[in-house]
Amino acid sequence: MLIQEGDKRTPATDLMLASILAFVAGGVNSAGFLAYHYFSANMTGNVSMASDHFAVAQFDLALGFLAIVVMFIFGAFTASVLIEVGRRQRRSNIYALTLILEAALLIIVGIAVTLSPQPPNGVLIVGLLSFTMGIQNAASTRISGSRVRTTHVSGVATDLGVGLAMLLGISSNPDKLATMLRLKLHLATIVFFALGGVLGVLGHQNFGDVSFCVFAMPLIILSVRYLR
Repeated sequence: MLIQEGDKRTPATDLMLASILAFVAGGVNSAGFLAYHYFSANMTGNVSMASDHFAVAQFDLALGFLAIVVMFIFGAFTASVLIEVGRRQRRSNIYALTLILEAALLIIVGIAVTLSPQPPNGVLIVGLLSFTMGIQNAASTRISGSRVRTTHVSGVATDLGVGLAMLLGISSNPDKLATMLRLKLHLATIVFFALGGVLGVLGHQNFGDVSFCVFAMPLIILSVRYLR
């Protein structure tokens, strides 16, 4: 699941990867919003909120939302650099290492905030969470040839609508099977993102910021078998 890239991957491996990573992204996103009132995986919403606050001269809030967006971009940049270096060194486990980095950061954030004697800065914490989401989205996009995008729900929902139109409007389409497989992938991404969101809220209500550590566990379980 974390070795083969692009067209070498099967629909089943893409589906499993999308489900696991979307679940983690949904959980982290919802838990972070519940705790700090910023989204770590919704860059469309963050840019929109930054624009709204700039318009009413609330520059400190606007810059906070933009900082989260920048951290997401930096996370994607970091993951892409790591992947490129790993591929040049012919490390077949580079994607596993990248997701382990994401998991380690989630654990560090969860433990650090839980043990901190002072109330944490919301922009800083969500910025770090956004950094991990950028890592995840870049890794899933690169390994799947852009088929799996686990934090980009707006784009996935658009693709789902387009696929449904193609499926219903072109019954003789020779690519009907491929369209069905893409629809299944998009639907699973949305469903597991939503499921992760529900559990993210429940987890944070019951365990606080330790819930970020909990959402690191699926990444570790997924990646550990590929590390050797």
